[in-house]
Amino acid sequence: NTTLCHSFIMGDIPKGNAKKGAKIFKARCAQCHTVKKGDAHKTGPNLYGLYGRQSGQAEGYSYSAANVEKGVVWEEGTLFEYLLDPKAYIPGTKMVFAGLKKPKERADLVAYIKKTTSSG
Repeated sequence: NTTLCHSFIMGDIPKGNAKKGAKIFKARCAQCHTVKKGDAHKTGPNLYGLYGRQSGQAEGYSYSAANVEKGVVWEEGTLFEYLLDPKAYIPGTKMVFAGLKKPKERADLVAYIKKTTSSG
């Protein structure tokens, strides 16, 4: 698959393992985010429904203007690029996470996010 997603070609993204991604989420993301439908926002927004949604759109969460104005749709390619370096991808974001440099870890986390946050 050679669909261009920003600077990444989908074929360049390793196949993710959602089970491994769950462990990464728990260790690196869960202190600020939840993925369970109906849970309250934490420091960061509840990510339920994130996959396939435009940035800055979780109801009831106060996003930075930069996140709202980015207008990106969260999918495999955009999440993979964002999670490398969130502050470079969305300058002005409130998210303090430095990112995941290892492509396989990012792919695993994206697989978990896709599996658990798709509202459909």
